[in-house]
Amino acid sequence: MGDMYDPEALTSLLLAARDGDAQAEAEILPFLYEQLHDRAMAIMRRESPAHTLQPTALVHEAYMRLVGSEMPEWQSRTHFLAVCSNVMRRVLVDHARRRARQKRGGDQSRVSLEVGLGLSVTHDADVLALEDVLEELAVLNPRQARIIVMRFFGGMSVEEVAESLGLSRRTIEAEWTLAKAWLRRALAP
Repeated sequence: MGDMYDPEALTSLLLAARDGDAQAEAEILPFLYEQLHDRAMAIMRRESPAHTLQPTALVHEAYMRLVGSEMPEWQSRTHFLAVCSNVMRRVLVDHARRRARQKRGGDQSRVSLEVGLGLSVTHDADVLALEDVLEELAVLNPRQARIIVMRFFGGMSVEEVAESLGLSRRTIEAEWTLAKAWLRRALAP
């Protein structure tokens, strides 16, 4: 059904799969894997090569969680990307929690992600600290928490987040700025 990267073609496939079309669902799975791989590479490219969770493992774990569960009722391509963002978040948080339980010392270097928060997926404490404050932010401002998840864990662009949430680019940029400021305060020592 055309180019899988064509947003309209993908949205059509997602809607068909939601309505029970097994062929559409089968066509989505390779795209799902590719999207997860692209997002994992974008996240991990900015990280230390010594990170214990390599991009391939992150992709496999996220992919297995998505295909191992009941397929969500996809609404659009950006909804699909938002769901992928949440799955990547859960994988990274679960990995950090496992490592924190096993860790007996040793410090990893901190490598900053481009979001300007000074956080890194290579630093388990960063992932866990972010998860804690995200839960708090989700109570205070659920939309800002969703924006952080989509941008930080999913690597979604401002345009993709705006489309996913049905808001303007300007609104997302303003909310993103406010959310980052709130996170800086919440994460300050």
